[in-house]
Amino acid sequence: MKRVIIIGLDGVPYHLIHDLAQGGTMPNCHKIIEPGTFRQMGSSLPEISSVAWSSIITGVDPGTHGIFGFTDLAPDSYRIVFPNFASLKYPAFWHQNEARRSVIINVPSTYPAIQLNGVLIAGFVALNLEKAVYPQSFIPTLKDMDYRIDVDYERASESANYFFNNLSKVLRTRISVCKHLWYNEDWDIFMLVFTGTDRLMHFFWNAYEDKSHRYHKAFLNYFHEIDEAIGKIMNELLDNDSLILLSDHGFERLDTDVYLNFLLKEEGLLKFKNEQPSSLKDITADTRAFTLDPSRLYLNIKGKYPKGCVVHKEKEKLLREIEKMFYSLEFDGKPVIKHCYRAEEIYHGPFLSQAPDMVLISNSGFNLRGTLNPAELYAKNNLTGKHTQSDAFLLLKHSSAILKIPEKPCVTDIVTIINTLQGG
Repeated sequence: MKRVIIIGLDGVPYHLIHDLAQGGTMPNCHKIIEPGTFRQMGSSLPEISSVAWSSIITGVDPGTHGIFGFTDLAPDSYRIVFPNFASLKYPAFWHQNEARRSVIINVPSTYPAIQLNGVLIAGFVALNLEKAVYPQSFIPTLKDMDYRIDVDYERASESANYFFNNLSKVLRTRISVCKHLWYNEDWDIFMLVFTGTDRLMHFFWNAYEDKSHRYHKAFLNYFHEIDEAIGKIMNELLDNDSLILLSDHGFERLDTDVYLNFLLKEEGLLKFKNEQPSSLKDITADTRAFTLDPSRLYLNIKGKYPKGCVVHKEKEKLLREIEKMFYSLEFDGKPVIKHCYRAEEIYHGPFLSQAPDMVLISNSGFNLRGTLNPAELYAKNNLTGKHTQSDAFLLLKHSSAILKIPEKPCVTDIVTIINTLQGG
């Protein structure tokens, strides 16, 4: 069986990889781009890691794998739940063919770790190392190596120097663990994801765009460190090995957050029984719609939710009204919403009924939020970068004569690519 190596750069957009490869910051990626296959790739809807990586590792969309966000609603209730790997309703590729031995490192939304033919170290959001590793016999080795599941990004706004130092420290340890498993385990698929890229771009996207920014060089240096790690892996490839580099979504500048529930409340579509609601349980029985992070709109359907009031025959008319309201939204003369997708347009499978009724895509610079009861429609936080749906990337180094890559691949295409590269 031919070996496949997959390296994920969380959140890294196509145009950034192209820029840094051409500009000399990522020379090893440049070496792959020239003879390889380099494509802009579509992400999931919504374009967040929990949904996108679940789609990447299963090859199906949320209607089949059942993960629609970092949070979701428990059936027949307004109770917020936090889906994890045990919530995934469709097997990851390493469980689809257990004859293959896999090493999986730091893939988001693979916590808690479950048995597989190989080794798995779960990534974000992993609550503790003890439940993030299979087999558990590998935990002492990770502790000895001072392994960290994630960077301490909550301190990024307090101390930039600490944040950049922590980024590099976590990266070096991740690479050490990668090297250990590369040489000490037999494997057919080796998958490693770097999530520090996403953290860096959320807080310091402006340092990338502004060459005079105090931390512009530090931004580039981090990507150069990752490129050096990619180069070391390239040097270890065998003749028949295939290498896949990819991201789960893209990134761009964040100009302002847009709080969708504020608009619904202003328009009388969302109502609370008190001024300071603590959860969705505090909505009134005449609430017609609400949103959840990020950019997911739900109609308060009668029979689906405890206080539902929207009957089935009203659904389409109400969605059209809400759609018109969103499309008319402007900030400084610029339209906020790029597209409103209905669930049936983007999801397919047995869990379609659990999907949001509408998923919104914003225009450049706008970050759509589902905060329960915000104080205003527009506000800016301390982040400078936001996710994008259409600008993930896919980069391949392979020798397969039968592999056909779509001109605009999607995250759900990755499992098919892996299987084709392995001759399956």
